[in-house]
Amino acid sequence: MIIKTIFAFINAAIIQGIPLLFGATGEIITEKSGNLNLGIPGIMYVGGISGIIGGYLYEHSGAELNPALCILIPLLSSIAGSVLMALIYSFLTVTLRVNQNVTGLALTTFGVGIGNFFGGSLLSFFGETGSISLMTTGLCFKAKLPLYDYLVSLGEPFATFAETFLSFGFLAYLAVIIAIVASFFLKRTKAGLNLRSIGENPATADAAGISVVKYKYLSTLIGGAIAGLGGLYFVMDYTGGAWTNNGFGDRGWLAIAIVIFAIWRPSMGILSSFLFGGLYILCVYIPGLSSSTKELINMLPYVVTILVLVIVSMRKKKENQPPASLGLPYFREER
Repeated sequence: MIIKTIFAFINAAIIQGIPLLFGATGEIITEKSGNLNLGIPGIMYVGGISGIIGGYLYEHSGAELNPALCILIPLLSSIAGSVLMALIYSFLTVTLRVNQNVTGLALTTFGVGIGNFFGGSLLSFFGETGSISLMTTGLCFKAKLPLYDYLVSLGEPFATFAETFLSFGFLAYLAVIIAIVASFFLKRTKAGLNLRSIGENPATADAAGISVVKYKYLSTLIGGAIAGLGGLYFVMDYTGGAWTNNGFGDRGWLAIAIVIFAIWRPSMGILSSFLFGGLYILCVYIPGLSSSTKELINMLPYVVTILVLVIVSMRKKKENQPPASLGLPYFREER
């Protein structure tokens, strides 16, 4: 019984950690360019509601539903909405050099408002009532890998392994793949080295012929698209195609906290996200807790992040520090 509970907890921790991993990976790529995008929570909201809108329009188009299009249309819609939000941030902070902290916080407020507005009004636009529920699209996103059924048929312990690690939709595995690819890109490619150099010293990178503006725009747009997939995962896989206003909770902020916890390394973000996912639902698996104790346990991800930040600051190892120009606007004239 205890073993089954442990494996059930691991499975739930992974489920909770996937949207955090998308958000953290996207933010790490963004921050490596020196851009501090605190608008990630808003981008995740817009990514989720954009996917819902795309899926809704396709499900109610009258055409015979194709499983591939049930996935592709919300996926592209989510990416488009997320990239648009990231483009707004890039234009304000890179081109107009507006304060990055203020812009990011405004983007979060704007994104949450957009998500809640369309989430609460989308059906009324088409003369319907009730709450949004895309059952068909949700089932397509939640479809398990073919290997799952095969391992379950073999009996224990293969069935337990499959239930714990292979019972997710494709977006869960895509999140891990993107984090691994991002880690390889930052460490092993010339473009990744250029991006990191811009984050450390944009003036030196500019003098070396690297386009600071291009890299900042691209990294922020790509990072925003990845973060938006976290919102898509939440609404399509986690909730099965249903939208609830303010349903994301503080997951967007947890994703930003994971960036610090993972010391700006996408590969470390994988386990960090699953750890935070476990801490996020830990109180559910501990019986007999009072409401005040549950609130204290819910604070653990942030407490752990603060401790890591203090330890990293005290050790002062360069490879564990944030990019030197993080949050600072770049003026070429001051080079």
